[in-house]
Amino acid sequence: MGKLSEILQLSAKRAADLKLPYAGAVTPKEAWELLQGLPETRLVDVRTQAEWDYVGRIPGAIQIEWQTYPGNQRNPNFLAQLKHQVDPESLVLFVCRSGGRSGAAAATAAAAGFTNCHNVLEGFEGDRDAFGRRNTVGGWRAAGLPWEQS
Repeated sequence: MGKLSEILQLSAKRAADLKLPYAGAVTPKEAWELLQGLPETRLVDVRTQAEWDYVGRIPGAIQIEWQTYPGNQRNPNFLAQLKHQVDPESLVLFVCRSGGRSGAAAATAAAAGFTNCHNVLEGFEGDRDAFGRRNTVGGWRAAGLPWEQS
């Protein structure tokens, strides 16, 4: 468990350094290691249904939209859905396209009593490259982690 403890300590240090309102921030590879090594860990994908359908899904992730599609309105049922599917005491990793929405979701969950929320930095698709395309600079897919497409 030494490696997993190191990941969680690094995640907490990032949170402190960045003054995040939740427990921590992990890279996609660190998130994968936590998921593999700590079976009670939950990965919550907060992208939209359209993103899951057309961009890809992470096998085993709990899917709860942070914003609805179309319109990008905040999902008014986000917390209720999260509480229904995830134990507030669990280690919870939030992921979105590039880390923004998942950070907001982690902050909201932490404020609602979820005690161990971490944002997955870089998200599923990462940042845009020099050509304006995603999936080459950071992110779950570029790290070669498991995903599937409809």
